[in-house]
Amino acid sequence: MNRKSLWTVISLLLIASFVLTACGGAATEAPTTAAPPDAEITLRWRTRPDNQAEIDVYQSISNQLDGQMQGVTLVYEPGGSETASYQDVLKTEIGAGTAPDVFWIPGTDIADFANRGLILNLNDVAQNDADFDVNNFYPGPMYHLTYNPDTDQTGANSGVLWGLPRDVSTFALYLNLDLIAEAGADDPRELAVAGNWDWDAFYRVAEQISALGSDIYGYGANAWWGPYGVWLNGAGGGFFTEDRTACALDTAESIRGLEFQRSIYDAGLAVPYGEDSEPPFMAGRVGMFQNGRWATPGARASANFNWDVVELPTGPEGMGNWLFWGAYVVNANTPYPEQAWNLVERLTTAQVQGQVAELGANIPSRVSQEALDAFLTFTPPDNNQAFLNGLAQDPVAEGPLWAGNWPEFDAIMGAKISAVLNGSMSIEEFRSSICSEANRVFNP
Repeated sequence: MNRKSLWTVISLLLIASFVLTACGGAATEAPTTAAPPDAEITLRWRTRPDNQAEIDVYQSISNQLDGQMQGVTLVYEPGGSETASYQDVLKTEIGAGTAPDVFWIPGTDIADFANRGLILNLNDVAQNDADFDVNNFYPGPMYHLTYNPDTDQTGANSGVLWGLPRDVSTFALYLNLDLIAEAGADDPRELAVAGNWDWDAFYRVAEQISALGSDIYGYGANAWWGPYGVWLNGAGGGFFTEDRTACALDTAESIRGLEFQRSIYDAGLAVPYGEDSEPPFMAGRVGMFQNGRWATPGARASANFNWDVVELPTGPEGMGNWLFWGAYVVNANTPYPEQAWNLVERLTTAQVQGQVAELGANIPSRVSQEALDAFLTFTPPDNNQAFLNGLAQDPVAEGPLWAGNWPEFDAIMGAKISAVLNGSMSIEEFRSSICSEANRVFNP
């Protein structure tokens, strides 16, 4: 996204205006205004669906819940595309007073929204709910959703609750089994079962598939922090120091992961970096496509070849996977905090999460063996266990940057890693400059 565009300038001005006039700040509490008794309340809520099938599922859920919430009318709004503009539009609308009451945002953006005072601290209304328990959800997302930036505390007694996680996901490799068979390569699923699915095996399979033709690629991944981050994680590195207060992209471990990824592109084994890898995969020209569970509906609808999934290959220090998540949060300016909290709870029940998971787009965020057992039945793909294997390997939880500015860090990191993977920047140049620039986004 071009952050120098006129639209962004306007957005930032509106956001700044809101922050200067907002009451509360990082730990914005529930407004004191309430609806008159017996008044009909309209609650608007929004997600960022990837396709019409997902829109239809959320609309169906909205219709279903609308009939259960007496005195409340629900209006569902599908929001933007899978870009940062979705979050920017929300910020602008909050400043203008036109944002929905409840909305979904990625886990990485929780701190940004909370620190700007844009979302409600739901702790007080949740404390009045005897059925609520933070331990019902995966601890990775709940660590950040209960993190208090004023006290550096997290957990049930931190005094804050920024929302509830809608879903979780991990990465897997979507496999074109026909290409793999044609290349005479080992089946990655069998290698994984045997404990032999590592970086070397992955590279070998990618080479064999790529040898089928100049327009065939062994591997494909899209250009954002998730796909390239797994190679850094798998080598024992990562984006940040352990306490997430400084850049760690120049460590020996992070550089090792970046070097391995660079070797894949240098050898011509991957869709050129920066190109969307999903269309060539759907066209049958990519053997292993790295993506999250959200890519499953598209594969179900468009893949005209035999396909399945396998967990990521293990690197020197493990799989390197992510625990992706997003949360339903409440607009800091909603006049209906209790009703909005009630909607958030209903949107994250096991039943509703199961309806969304059956679509194929994600995994329920509730810690429940029953939910995981049901997830295994949502086929294709046949090897849904690959996603759960990723969860079992203690993946790095997608998390906001409480000590700095994640959007700015992401922009600096993404530009430089793109340059490395495109071959326009050397590894040494990256190592010598990345953290001096990225560390500027952290709080003094």
